[in-house]
Amino acid sequence: MANVGTIKLGSQGLEVSAQGLGCMGMSAFYGAPKPEPDMIALIHHAVQSGVTFLDTSDVYGPHTNEILLGKALKGGVREKVELATKFGIRYADGKGEIHGDPAYVRAACEASLKRLDVDCIDLYYQHRIDTRVPIEVTVGELKKLVEEGKIKYIGLSEASASTIRRAHAVHPITAVQLEWSLWARDVEEEIVPACRELGIGIVAYSPLGRGFFSSGAKLVENLTQDDFRKYLPRFQPENLEHNKTIFERVNEMATKKGCTPSQLALAWVHHQGNDVCPIPGTTKIENLNQNIGALSIKLTAEEMAQLESFAAADAVKGDRYGSDITTWKDSETPPLSSWKAA
Repeated sequence: MANVGTIKLGSQGLEVSAQGLGCMGMSAFYGAPKPEPDMIALIHHAVQSGVTFLDTSDVYGPHTNEILLGKALKGGVREKVELATKFGIRYADGKGEIHGDPAYVRAACEASLKRLDVDCIDLYYQHRIDTRVPIEVTVGELKKLVEEGKIKYIGLSEASASTIRRAHAVHPITAVQLEWSLWARDVEEEIVPACRELGIGIVAYSPLGRGFFSSGAKLVENLTQDDFRKYLPRFQPENLEHNKTIFERVNEMATKKGCTPSQLALAWVHHQGNDVCPIPGTTKIENLNQNIGALSIKLTAEEMAQLESFAAADAVKGDRYGSDITTWKDSETPPLSSWKAA
């Protein structure tokens, strides 16, 4: 199996495995939760294989994914991993609310520490930006948590370039998590350059297009009613019919290269730079092994350009999310001068 190796994430000293493991689908959003013993075995297999950067959030479940990881980290596993979790989204009456006020930040961190059963979280992200609270206020509280030893490094997820700059001025941001794949490339214009200018690492979630680059349009046929991908604009029949040609082209190229389409799509993300760590999620050991295999695929500049031509910005139909989910495009916060602490 390919040697996973490590990369430096950001400029504050965090080192993580060059590929991480997104744990969300084990417990939430992608259909029914998977059997706990199987998922613990998968996490242990990942760590033994060198995939030691584990990604979760308090909203996955909610809470159950963190509890699962807490169990998986027992017996000396905690010392071998870089543990990332997130706060900021809370479900009330079936609706997601976003919170970034200091009291919430602190309470969320304490609750995550308890569920994960750890003393310290390696990388703590704001999962979505609370547009009612100046980003300086939220990061100010995170900075206190760093000083208290409860978290080591601070991250943001789905934040705009200006939000990232303002946050970084309060306390160095170690990583920004964003959706980046062959068919989600809108971050390349402003956000990726801003991260690079500031020395912030980039964590790419859904690098396989939420499974699309594993099986193309067939993916949708096999989704259960409680899988939220079923409702994403890109997977709606009118868009899917168009989008499936992207998969077909990637698949054709993968066949020529002697790898799977998902390995090819993942290799493309790995080739974006040594400051980028993709975190493909899976619930199957064979898929995990296949994802690790993507690290040994070498792509020439011509092959990169060819792949990008299949999924040019105007080639993908449908948004990443429905209108009910905010992204970095809606992440501006009010100026600090407007904040009146409660």
